[in-house]
Amino acid sequence: MEQAAYVQESRFGVWFLGTETWVKHVLVRAVADLARLVGETPPLAPVVVDVGCGWGRSFRLLADTFAPSRLIGCDIAPEMLRIAAAEAARQGLAVEFHQADSAALPLADASVDLLFCHQTFHHLVDQHGAIAEFHRVLKPGGLLLFAESTRAYIHSWIIRLLFRHPMEVQKTAPEYLALIEQAGFEVTPARTSYPYLWWSRADLGIAEAWFGVRPRAGKAETLVNVVAVRRPVLSDALGSG
Repeated sequence: MEQAAYVQESRFGVWFLGTETWVKHVLVRAVADLARLVGETPPLAPVVVDVGCGWGRSFRLLADTFAPSRLIGCDIAPEMLRIAAAEAARQGLAVEFHQADSAALPLADASVDLLFCHQTFHHLVDQHGAIAEFHRVLKPGGLLLFAESTRAYIHSWIIRLLFRHPMEVQKTAPEYLALIEQAGFEVTPARTSYPYLWWSRADLGIAEAWFGVRPRAGKAETLVNVVAVRRPVLSDALGSG
């Protein structure tokens, strides 16, 4: 029997990803943090791909932040692509769409400047195949904008109750960074952050907000954001020499 490429989200999860709560407290904050990590000189008129675009709520944020010459949305679920296309039309944005597995993107080698992967990776079964595919489609020097929940968060009781994920592939923050680096990306502390947002905590931030209890040192990180640079492989270097 063929292994599924991803674990389909729960009905609650699909609904939640279209809410303003998701946009305001999750998506907006992730894009802002990734833009900060990119720095003051992002690529000019980049080709931007949103892998796992879902409801398409990221399109306006990506357009306003990076001014892409092309904006491409990919998702494995055809119903989500229909919703995302309607969102792009509502926003007056020109977006190209592809139904695709993240480990088999219908994009040419070295054709992408920025690849945005936000809260998608923890749904994927073949994470190694997906990160290799991200490396393939990005240009040398291209940027992977990766924002992900870690094992500590995905394995928490509230997420187990409300959402669906392939639990056996979940990783810690260091494990995600190692996976990205081993795939041929440059990962640096200056372009990595570990937000500890209220919604990623087991108590939803109540202990700190109500009682002033600060997070303990050495806690397991619940989120990791990284802007990783696609290193040139040997064939790239030879071709440019």
